[in-house]
Amino acid sequence: MERRTFLRGAVVGTSAAAFGGTLMRGAAYAAPAQPGAGPYGALGAADANGIMLPAGFTSRVIARSGQTVPGTSYTWHNAPDGGACYADGTGWIYVSNSEVNPSGGAGAVRFDSSGSITSAYRILSGTRQNCAGGKTPWNTWLSCEEVSLGYVYEADPWGVNAAVQRPAMGRFKHEAAAADPVRRAVYLTEDESDGCFYRFLPATWGNLSSGTLQVLKAGSGTSGSFTWQNVPDPDGSPTATRNQVSGAKRFNGGEGCHYANDTVWFTTKGDNRVWQLNLSSNTYELAYDDSLVVGGGAPLTGVDNVTGSSFGDLYVAEDGGSMEICVITPDDVVAPFLRITGQSSSEICGPAFSPAGNRLYFSSQRGTTGSSSGGITYEVTGPFRT
Repeated sequence: MERRTFLRGAVVGTSAAAFGGTLMRGAAYAAPAQPGAGPYGALGAADANGIMLPAGFTSRVIARSGQTVPGTSYTWHNAPDGGACYADGTGWIYVSNSEVNPSGGAGAVRFDSSGSITSAYRILSGTRQNCAGGKTPWNTWLSCEEVSLGYVYEADPWGVNAAVQRPAMGRFKHEAAAADPVRRAVYLTEDESDGCFYRFLPATWGNLSSGTLQVLKAGSGTSGSFTWQNVPDPDGSPTATRNQVSGAKRFNGGEGCHYANDTVWFTTKGDNRVWQLNLSSNTYELAYDDSLVVGGGAPLTGVDNVTGSSFGDLYVAEDGGSMEICVITPDDVVAPFLRITGQSSSEICGPAFSPAGNRLYFSSQRGTTGSSSGGITYEVTGPFRT
């Protein structure tokens, strides 16, 4: 059966080299050069780490839950989840959440310019079920609690400054965050089957201690215009934030979130969709919907965490599905970039690129054991499009 990809979206006036170049609208479809093959070609046989990759790419394990990170004394956390990378002089840091309850929190691994691990350490402790989050333009990590009345915490990737709770960003079942420096807003997803999509407007950009929480309002369809309305009580008690504003648009299980070039993308796992907000026109639409893939055999199922490359490719991790990270290209090809074998009881979390864009970090949350103590964090190196 030929695998076809569903193409939608409209980011008008941006180049293909900028993330989210002009996309085709309506019921437009195009197949990769060969079924299942994207811009990097077909996946090869599984390597020694059980990962299927295109030609020219290699993988290594950088950490395992319950074991010390190689070359350090730090024990890697259970259930690694959302993550991000930060430039650190000529090296970089990869931050990773821990989705366990109680405890949770986040840890970090530091690399030198050659990619060797130089240290690892804790940056957030004493929190609950830290799922995804997001990187700020001022180089902090927003770690989100995926629990009822959960908080957002702002943590220091270098582990120097103590993490700070940010209640002004709302108390609800947080998932991911994405910062928009143009509008000075932070977008937030909510992991509820009838969840909402929010933005937080800090009173002072760069300081998340106070500001205004707003919720997206729109019709019931999959495209149209949207507006924002203030959430009266960000504390979410006694009335949940998602139930405070009439006309707030509902989304089925908000997951990953990514901003670039006047556009924010976010995923909803309950209906396997990637949504696109065109912020310059205040319109929304679908960037991907597996139910509209011609001939079945959707290349992307169980959509979850998401990140973007400097070239303009969107990388979407699967929770379950085929245990793949799939790529959505600026010309709308949707295809697997990698597949983890032998870990069907796990999910892929925390995709993030190194500053140079030639290394991709991510985790298998439960690894081969299917339990939170079996997490594995990987690095893939190769000729990524930059």
